[in-house]
Amino acid sequence: MGALDGKVALVTGAGSGMGRETAVQLAAEGATVVLVGRRQQVIDDVATRITASGGAALALSADIADPAEVTRLIDAVREQLGGVDILVNNAGSASTVLNLRWLGKAEWDQVIAVNLTAVYLLTQAVLPDMLERAEGTIITVSSLAALRPNLLGGAAYGAAKAGVRNLMTYLHNTFRNDGVRATTILPGETSTPILDNRAQPPAPELRAAMVQPEDVARAVVLCATLPARTVIEELRIAPTRMRDTSSDLEAGRWAGAPEAVLAARDGRPG
Repeated sequence: MGALDGKVALVTGAGSGMGRETAVQLAAEGATVVLVGRRQQVIDDVATRITASGGAALALSADIADPAEVTRLIDAVREQLGGVDILVNNAGSASTVLNLRWLGKAEWDQVIAVNLTAVYLLTQAVLPDMLERAEGTIITVSSLAALRPNLLGGAAYGAAKAGVRNLMTYLHNTFRNDGVRATTILPGETSTPILDNRAQPPAPELRAAMVQPEDVARAVVLCATLPARTVIEELRIAPTRMRDTSSDLEAGRWAGAPEAVLAARDGRPG
């Protein structure tokens, strides 16, 4: 018997990193896991891994920043599985330009859409069923960048992650007495593909000392499997060892800067 037998858990960004590991671990606890991502083949592969281990999974591709797509997604889950008991807002995206000085609106909009708007849309879509049942769990993966924003994650990423932290606190304060639990998980540096967007992607040996996707997944499972009477409002998880990020910050300062600015910085003709 698993702690989540009979529950339906929807996980966004389920094709890789923290989302994939979270889906696998929730399935191991007995949940039927709805895997959501933009690439069908990738989430199909995760579903195959889960079912091969005796778990239950449904892979549904969707653009979760599109209201119509979110409606279609939640309607499909409701029709096939009866609704969502646990929503894990995990999908994330970072800009390649990190310094607000150079950041264009298109990149800003894209990061806000995936990290903040999608959380609003999915939460709003599952909330009515949870309120009707007087039970439900919404877990959102934010970031320590929400508390300590800098040039590692960038201006847009930090702002979006602070926004979802605020939104989860609002949900907790507003709906806790209606049986809906809202949790924010704030990981520090985690070895996921999002690090490849950085101006100076960390070397493999540095990534090995970071928080790993399965570590964050264990935190999600902890929050999801506690008795309904108990909620973890906020959980921070960070690498034990602190590393020197000064060169990363300096690289991020100049990523995306105009050539003339870079030339002036380097003392060469623009």
